[in-house]
Amino acid sequence: MDIIFNCPKCEQELAVDAAAAGSEIECPACNETITIPDAGAPGTRASTTDSLPTAGEVHPVNPIASSAAAKIEMHLKVPVRDQPTERLIEKPNKPLEVAAKESDRKLKVKTIRRIDCVEVGHDHFDEQVTKFIQKVGEQHIVNMLPVNYTTLDIGTQKLLNDFGIMIVYRG
Repeated sequence: MDIIFNCPKCEQELAVDAAAAGSEIECPACNETITIPDAGAPGTRASTTDSLPTAGEVHPVNPIASSAAAKIEMHLKVPVRDQPTERLIEKPNKPLEVAAKESDRKLKVKTIRRIDCVEVGHDHFDEQVTKFIQKVGEQHIVNMLPVNYTTLDIGTQKLLNDFGIMIVYRG
């Protein structure tokens, strides 16, 4: 017959043979030295083990129920807190590709050629680029790339090298 009782310090349920009543043991959960109570003491209960079957009796044996792990009962308590616990693992940031796809602004490209900004002999290329940057907003510009190109001059019928700028922006 076993005596089943709880550790007075950590409330771990322990089962000890009745012959060990009155002796001191160390609690396996909290390592506190405790005295095993007598078989009829308050807070204890008795457990009887079935006798072995005789040759004529057949009792099916459940290997899971008879294992050592099934005999250990741990009554654990869930900690109660006044406020919610903090998250130890934070949600990772979205990859840049996903963030770009979910944005309401899409990537756009604007190419400004210098030849398109010449009026009556006056070069307004810088003013046109400045005006466009102010219109879009500097924070929305992703990249600005210089462009070299060749164009045919109508008056002289010659190929001229010219320049421009390609602006990649969110808009």
